[in-house]
Amino acid sequence: MRLVSKWLRIVGLGCLLMGAPSGYAADGSPENGEEIYLKRCVGCHGVDGDGLGPGAERLLPPPRDFTSGMFKIMSTAFDGYIPQDQDIFKMIKLGMPGTAMPGWQDILSEQEMWDLVAYIKVFPGYDEEEPGAAVEYVEQVPSSEDSIAKGKELFLEDDRCSECHGEDGKGNAIKRLLGDNGERTWPRNLTKPWTFRHSNNPKDIFTRISVGIPGTQMPSFADPASKKVLTPEERWHVANYVQSLAKTSEAVNPENTVIKAARVDQAIPDDPYDEIWTDALPSTFFMVPQIIAENRHFTPSNDTITVRSIYTPTEIGILLEWDDRTFSQPGDEDSEKIGDSPLYEDKVAVQLPVTIPTGMEKPYFVMGDRDNAVNLWRWRGGTTSEPEAVSQISATGVGTGVELDAEGLMGRGVYKSGTWRVLFKRSLITESEDELQFREGVFIPIAFFAWDGSNGESGTKHILSTWYWLVLESSSSSVPFLGSLLALILVLGLEFLWVRSSSLQEENH
Repeated sequence: MRLVSKWLRIVGLGCLLMGAPSGYAADGSPENGEEIYLKRCVGCHGVDGDGLGPGAERLLPPPRDFTSGMFKIMSTAFDGYIPQDQDIFKMIKLGMPGTAMPGWQDILSEQEMWDLVAYIKVFPGYDEEEPGAAVEYVEQVPSSEDSIAKGKELFLEDDRCSECHGEDGKGNAIKRLLGDNGERTWPRNLTKPWTFRHSNNPKDIFTRISVGIPGTQMPSFADPASKKVLTPEERWHVANYVQSLAKTSEAVNPENTVIKAARVDQAIPDDPYDEIWTDALPSTFFMVPQIIAENRHFTPSNDTITVRSIYTPTEIGILLEWDDRTFSQPGDEDSEKIGDSPLYEDKVAVQLPVTIPTGMEKPYFVMGDRDNAVNLWRWRGGTTSEPEAVSQISATGVGTGVELDAEGLMGRGVYKSGTWRVLFKRSLITESEDELQFREGVFIPIAFFAWDGSNGESGTKHILSTWYWLVLESSSSSVPFLGSLLALILVLGLEFLWVRSSSLQEENH
């Protein structure tokens, strides 16, 4: 076998010299790869490549166990088990979004990444074996309304894909999913392409549909033994439909740090799905696990929150929207089956300073600090025996919360197709010194907390955001702009008259 392997390396090098694409592990040095691995990879994957590095227990999904020989993201046909060398290279180069696996292309050279490929293949004994045939893509079906419609029909047919990914593709499964090692796995939220382990390019989606994801409950739909098998053309239709699900309007724009609350004339309705919210400008922010105070949280299931806000002369409404794969209601039989035990309620909170800062200093973003108190509006989804409820606290640090009267605060939540919408309403001005008093035209710090009860999140185990800004746009904010515009028009008009007068004078002479 070693002679064959050596011959294959020579052939691979010959192909490279003849113009074949670069990127064969045969070009990599396992010896050099070992040095790089021991420096860069052991923290997660372990010295022996078994996925038991010191940081492994705090990662979800867990690091890959290379010794098992099971690679989740590969382009080898469904009946093969060895990934293509290019598959491993791409994972090293680009990383895997939604996991702790980073991309190394800015740190390692291309040669070093190929050295790593060669070394990683040693762990499962693939260094002397060749992968099976790659996926056959046949002729790609271009995306079109007709193709997307056919893909949706196939997606929903007999719960082929919706059983795990939900009817709208948000990953709200109707059953609890586990990996082959017993770890909790979450179905992909197909409306968030930035979380795809590879990409949402139709070809990559076609590959996942064809190969499946080994080690998970994502099957191959190219397997003729499957009752839900799809032809290559049907797989292209499904791939086009999945790509069409991307909610690009709710992608995070790092440059957008301001929630702009528009002033409206009508009363703010209590319904989180009222049409008035379709005209409210959305702002989407990343949420991260709380790892500062006990109990720390390292394995979140949600990652973003979308915020809209409107106000009237007397009250403000803040609408929070986030995708949650599970409806967490303690006491509900279906929720208990899907969620972790113990099951907690889904919750969300808006954090505001008690006093609007006059300078750049803001309260500490985790529950404020001794010198800068914060005001939190908290909503919880309820149980089968208790309805949803809203509360309000004032805090000057973790564990210092003091319950406030929440009579003037309204909170209502609706869970629909894998998405929570929670609406908070409150008067702009109150009589309490422990509550924020809203003012037009000023930048007010605002932050968010959220809890997924099915993921064991309760107390300080939650996700949160940093501070962003909320501004109530003044109805008179356009006056300075219009004044400047009129002044500019006047100046341009005078200049035009001056030029025209000068021209006439020259003609007369």
